[in-house]
Amino acid sequence: MPVTKTRRSRHTGITLSRRAGMVFVLPALILFVIFILYPLVTALSYSLFDWTGIVRGDFSVLDNYVTIFTQLPYKDAIPNAFVHNILLFVGAMVFQNTIGLGLAVLLHRVRRFKRFFQTVYTLPYLVSPLVVGYLWSLMLSPLFGPVNAILKGVGLDALAQPWLGNPTTAIWVVVFVTAWQWVGFPVLLYGAALGGIPDEIDEAASLDGASSWQRFRDITGPLLLPAIGTVSVLTFIGAMEAFAIPYALGGSAGNPAGATDVLSLLFYRTAFESGSSNAIGTSSAIATLLFLFIFGVALLMTWLMRRAERRLY
Repeated sequence: MPVTKTRRSRHTGITLSRRAGMVFVLPALILFVIFILYPLVTALSYSLFDWTGIVRGDFSVLDNYVTIFTQLPYKDAIPNAFVHNILLFVGAMVFQNTIGLGLAVLLHRVRRFKRFFQTVYTLPYLVSPLVVGYLWSLMLSPLFGPVNAILKGVGLDALAQPWLGNPTTAIWVVVFVTAWQWVGFPVLLYGAALGGIPDEIDEAASLDGASSWQRFRDITGPLLLPAIGTVSVLTFIGAMEAFAIPYALGGSAGNPAGATDVLSLLFYRTAFESGSSNAIGTSSAIATLLFLFIFGVALLMTWLMRRAERRLY
C-alpha cells in the first residue's frame, strides 16, 4: 500500500507539473498562432489565387510562383536580392565569430569593468535597426558626415567617398552596419557559454604544457559548438529577414541601382508600391518562398550542428 500511494503521488505530481507547464506555455503559443502561424497560412492561401486589387479571383494554383521566376522585374530582382541576403549572412557570421567571439573571450578573462563593456557592446543590438540605419546614413553622408570628415582630417582624402551612393560600396556598408549592430548578441551568448566551462579543464591543459591557442582550439572551441550553432541559425534567420537597415540605408528601391536590395524590400515593393493589380498574389508568393527557404535551411543547419556535437561528445 505505501508503494502504491507513493507511485500515485508521483504520477499526480508529474501530471500537475505538466499542467502548470502548459499554463505558462499557453500565452506564448496563442501569440505564436495569432501573429506568426495564421499570417503564414494566410500568405500561402493568398499566393494560390489571382487578385484584382483586394478582390480575390480564380484559383491559379502555381501561376504566381511561375510569374516571379519568369517575368520582369521579378526574375532579375530575386537573384540580385538573394545574393545580397547571403552576403549579409556571411558578413555577419565572419564579424561575429571573429570580433564577437574575441571580445567575449577577452571579457571572460578580464574581470574588471566586465559588466560595463558588455553593456556597451550590447547597446546597438537593443536599439531599433531602423534608427541604427538612419544614424549611419547621416554619419556616412558625403556632405556633412563625420566619417568622410575624419578621413580628410587625417590625410586620407582618397578614401572619402559617397559610401551609399556608390553601388560597389553600398552593399558592404549594409553588411558592416548589420554586423556592427548584431555583435552584442554573440558577445553575450559566447560569454555565457564560456562561463559554463569549468576553469579546472583549462588549468589542467595549461599544466600539461598546452599553449593558449592549443587550449582554445582543442578545448574551448569544441565546448562552444552549441553556442556557435545557435548564433549561426539565428544570424541566418535575421539576415534573410533583413528589412529595416537596408530600407534605412537604401530606401525601398534598394538604391543605388538595386545595390542594397534584399528579398524583404522586394516583397515590400511588390505588395505596396508596384501598382500591379495582382500585387497580393505575387507578394504572397515571394513571402511564402522566403519562409520555406528560411525554415528549410534553419532545420538543416540545426541538424548539422547537432550531428557535429554528437561526434565531439
